[in-house]
Amino acid sequence: MLTALIIIFLLAGIFFFSVGVIGLLRLPDVFCRMHATTKCDTLGAGLMLFALMIYHGWAPDTIKLAFIVIFIWLTNPTAAHIIAKASYRDKVEMVEGSFDLDYCKEESA
Repeated sequence: MLTALIIIFLLAGIFFFSVGVIGLLRLPDVFCRMHATTKCDTLGAGLMLFALMIYHGWAPDTIKLAFIVIFIWLTNPTAAHIIAKASYRDKVEMVEGSFDLDYCKEESA
């Protein structure tokens, strides 16, 4: 039973890493790419580390892996937000149609 759970977590982690790499290669601008890579790092690494935690059982290594998961969950979204904010502030080009100011003004009126 535990082996099946470990395999499921590992396959899910591989899936998220693969989707993130495809998103990095295929998406058009820095903001879309950042969204894809942040999700793959956070979910992919988290799921794979959970698989390792299950594999090791209750051991000092499990506590270390839990701290690594928490660290990843805190730092990846924060770093992506800061990079996106810096890119927006530096007026990095967005793909055409990704953000329409006229549409936002019509919605708020």
